[in-house]
Amino acid sequence: MVFFSAQPYDKTYFTQWNNQGLDLVFFEPALTEQTVELAQGAAAVCVFVNDIVNQAVLARLAALGVKVVALRCAGFNHVDLEAARALGLRVCRVPAYSPEAVAEHSLALLLTLNRKTHKAYNRVREQNFSLHGLMGQNLYGKTIGVIGTGKIGQAFCRIMLGMGCRVMAFDLVANTAMQAMGVDYQPLLEVLKADVVSLHCPLNEQTRHLINDQTLLGMKDGAVLLNTSRGGLIDTPAVIRALKKGKLGALGIDVYEQEEKLFFRDLSTDIIQDDVLQRLSGFPNVLITAHQAFFTHEALTEIAQTTLESVGALLKGQKIRTEAALLV
Repeated sequence: MVFFSAQPYDKTYFTQWNNQGLDLVFFEPALTEQTVELAQGAAAVCVFVNDIVNQAVLARLAALGVKVVALRCAGFNHVDLEAARALGLRVCRVPAYSPEAVAEHSLALLLTLNRKTHKAYNRVREQNFSLHGLMGQNLYGKTIGVIGTGKIGQAFCRIMLGMGCRVMAFDLVANTAMQAMGVDYQPLLEVLKADVVSLHCPLNEQTRHLINDQTLLGMKDGAVLLNTSRGGLIDTPAVIRALKKGKLGALGIDVYEQEEKLFFRDLSTDIIQDDVLQRLSGFPNVLITAHQAFFTHEALTEIAQTTLESVGALLKGQKIRTEAALLV
């Protein structure tokens, strides 16, 4: 099995849990039409969120003899599933790898933005003990809007309910277990009026740029927007305009629409050419992390175990234990 976009932690965890007898080969470059030849001789390839898995790449993988495309992530918006099906390629994913990891990171973004702990940390290191500019608000009693109540959204709802918040949610189908816990399902436009709006829905044609100029107008003045799902849910230039006008109070994101050119690499000595991200980074009320919400020991263990188990089963012609893991 050939890995693309491989990081040192991928090698550590997949090697540790490789009980399928697979020969694992790790490559740092992302999967593209230019790098697909690295899959020569592989029965399976393992890709991540920013790899290119379009029709052209899939066709070449099939021609090289690849049988399985394994996503070591939950999202699959970057994969042409119809092309994979037509080519006879099996595609699997990790549908639920410690949802709490992502939900807890959403909370970390919110608490940091609200109580400005990142700024306080830097001040104290410089022996500046002033509290000026560090005022926050109690989250207790505030209204939290959650868009998407899959496993991660549910985990975030439970956290915020435990903090004494009122939780509103929007999803195509209301989750009765969440309702029993006190989550109030409302139409999208009502949920957008919350004090804090957190995105936990998948990226598809219906949700792309869900947050745009129009929906931002419907948000509460000074609201906090969080996104730990997919960058394409947010129209970034529209969010920048809302931040400049003071309409949006704060923004915390772990994903970015153009992140494939930036995230998961050290560019500290480079000149970043992405003017939109540079502008976004300049706001004092914006917190950006580089797609690290999943990055916990428990999540990486689950990703490695599930991926290896699924690939092993598919290559042997067996059924995958978790039905939701099989896409094609």
